[in-house]
Amino acid sequence: MQQQSTSSMSQNQGMMMEPPEMVTVKDSLYLADMLSWNLLAMKKAHFFAQNIQDQNIKLQAEKCGQMHQQHYEKILVHLNNTNQSQSTGLQQQ
Repeated sequence: MQQQSTSSMSQNQGMMMEPPEMVTVKDSLYLADMLSWNLLAMKKAHFFAQNIQDQNIKLQAEKCGQMHQQHYEKILVHLNNTNQSQSTGLQQQ
């Protein structure tokens, strides 16, 4: 049985298909770090884009900021969906 789970995990390259039922303290700290990193990168890219003279570089800085904003929002959506499904499960019990 253990060989099956090991082989399926290696086939999926260690990726979980569904989030775990419970998030550990270490996981929650890592999620908070990911949010902080993306927010900081977004703010820095926006700041640099406002202060750059070259239009091509300015455009790239704006794209970089938008990418980090999308990552930040995607993490929040996942966290909110997980939180809502957990609270719905608790209400049904």
